[in-house]
Amino acid sequence: MSPPRSTSHHGQPSRRVFLQKTALTAGAAMAATLPVSRFAHAAGDGGFKIGLIGCGGRGSGAAVNAMNAGTDIQLVAMADVFEDKVRGSRDRLKKIKPEQVAVADDHCFVGFDAYRKVIDSGIDVVLIAAASHFHPRMLEAAVDAGKHVFCEKPHSLDVPGLKRVREICKKAEAKKLSIVSGLCNRYNPIVRETMQRVHDGQIGDIVTIQETYAVGPYHVHKRNPEWSELEWQMRDWYHFNWLAGDQTLQQLIHSIDKGAWAMHDEPPVKAWGVGGRAACFGESFGDLFDHQAIVYEYANGVRTFGICRNQVGCYNEMTDKICGTKGFASLLSGTIEGANPWQYEGPKTNMYDVEHQELFDSIRAGKPINNGEYMVGSTMLALLGQFVCHTGQEITWEQAWNSTHSMELPRYDWDVEPPLKPNASGEYDIAVPGLTKFA
Repeated sequence: MSPPRSTSHHGQPSRRVFLQKTALTAGAAMAATLPVSRFAHAAGDGGFKIGLIGCGGRGSGAAVNAMNAGTDIQLVAMADVFEDKVRGSRDRLKKIKPEQVAVADDHCFVGFDAYRKVIDSGIDVVLIAAASHFHPRMLEAAVDAGKHVFCEKPHSLDVPGLKRVREICKKAEAKKLSIVSGLCNRYNPIVRETMQRVHDGQIGDIVTIQETYAVGPYHVHKRNPEWSELEWQMRDWYHFNWLAGDQTLQQLIHSIDKGAWAMHDEPPVKAWGVGGRAACFGESFGDLFDHQAIVYEYANGVRTFGICRNQVGCYNEMTDKICGTKGFASLLSGTIEGANPWQYEGPKTNMYDVEHQELFDSIRAGKPINNGEYMVGSTMLALLGQFVCHTGQEITWEQAWNSTHSMELPRYDWDVEPPLKPNASGEYDIAVPGLTKFA
């Protein structure tokens, strides 16, 4: 079984308009049936208490974005596997939002089970931005506890976990809980307006899409000899596939998510790609590739080309180019060239703030947002990209959706051996296209 396909096509209402209308309809129906207690926040009596899971740079940034959504929002609980991360993040956030950060020492939770303590601490909304490996289990715990959620991408590092996320999102919908994804371009006003025009046919029928994410590598850490192998990998987690996924899941996912949006979130039929490591060597780079290029083929003949590179001293580019029969759209710059030229001139609001503003507005209004459809679809696109680059094979969407390989470990604690160990040279073996098998 594969994720359900959208039925949107040119000439029909865009996905954006459809979702807006259905959200209004669902909100009205819900208001008629739910108890008044569900709308406590609409009246602003007491505001929101939020908890942060994952206190690195992205998590700390998400906390600021959340608090920017209203002075009635207070951060009251934080969790990470490392105490220095929790304390350091709390101190930084306190300087930025002194009136809204109210995290007592006994609400600074540390360890592999710390996320559960945040969820159980009396909060209303959970912000999940931990090592990506843990996102499905954290999302599930939050929804089971009846919390609204902001969850960073990627939403799983394997297909079994992604199928779990799909069911969690369905459960959240049934519980009238909001789930907002960290695929932030969906909340970018420039991208939204440009995409609306693409969907309205301003560039004609789409022929090809080029999505490019070529930048330098993530910050690398230096190993402390006192750290265990697990602690080292957890601190350098962006560079290990079992904790972060390859850069198709960490970076290129943002770009191909926009390509998926342009295609009305219809899945491709198949994909193939190339990738490897050419410039980034040493233990700090773990087992990641430093370049990938993927070709996604759709049933109507459209191809999306996803290009990713993470190397020092190279040309950088982050662009989208949607090519149609009547012109070209550049999403990030908000421009259309061709028969119907156009330039975005509206507000340039911070998309990271917008996603949280809309999350909290949805809770206040009793009209939940659920990004589950594209959370699953775009994460699956990124997984398919990883599969074809690592194996060197052409793989269909159906084959990828039936993958049984799981990154999940039997348990998590500091005495657990990580699934990847250094080789004889002290570095980590990477996938070898043509030899690495798809599972």
